[in-house]
Amino acid sequence: MPSLTDLRRQLAADLLGIGAVALAPEDPFVWSSGLRAPVYCDNRKTLAHPQVRRRVADGVAKVLEQQSGEDTPTLVAGTATAGIPHATLLAKRRSAPLSYVRSGVKEHGTGRRIEGADPAGERAVVIEDLVSTGASALGAARALSEAGAEVTGVLAIFSYRLQAAADAFAEFPWPLHTLTDFPALLDVAEDDNDLASEQLRALRRWHRDPEAWSEECGGTEVRECGGNGREARAEAA
Repeated sequence: MPSLTDLRRQLAADLLGIGAVALAPEDPFVWSSGLRAPVYCDNRKTLAHPQVRRRVADGVAKVLEQQSGEDTPTLVAGTATAGIPHATLLAKRRSAPLSYVRSGVKEHGTGRRIEGADPAGERAVVIEDLVSTGASALGAARALSEAGAEVTGVLAIFSYRLQAAADAFAEFPWPLHTLTDFPALLDVAEDDNDLASEQLRALRRWHRDPEAWSEECGGTEVRECGGNGREARAEAA
């Protein structure tokens, strides 16, 4: 199994190669928050590619191997819905109980937010596919904690590595581990000459200040970005 450093770059290349991440500074996407962004990630596409899916599973397992003793999770909890398949693969590998956490309380039946194994008294790791602001993962972690679990941390496939997420996680005791991230994508794209220098500059400018970049590319100014803002609705992550 490759080191986590090598895996970070390999998975970045994988996500670009299978189209799970799209970079389009000249034709921005519209996120569910309403912000325009030159990047969009859909890690559900990894499920269609066994080799990539296996690399993700290996990476998740490797991160957890570094935890030992009292920090070792006894429960795997996926975020609904995108974190569930990766949590399932990890739980199977570890022969561990599995839960998944809804974004909100179920509005009918038992009204549960956490399905599957009872988290009370367990050490739970949260499996997320994508971190942007951190809202989804932290919401799941809070729900598990309120249900009596000791949350050991959040493990995600990909992070945009935005300051908003760093600030959000700084308010809680739960570490965030990601297999790869936006800076790794840019490194791969630059080394492979996939993007022109002005495109790379635009992507780095967005990463420094997403809201300012979105404002520059919004409304009547969208022509400066070369597109009209493709809609890319997704759950808050």
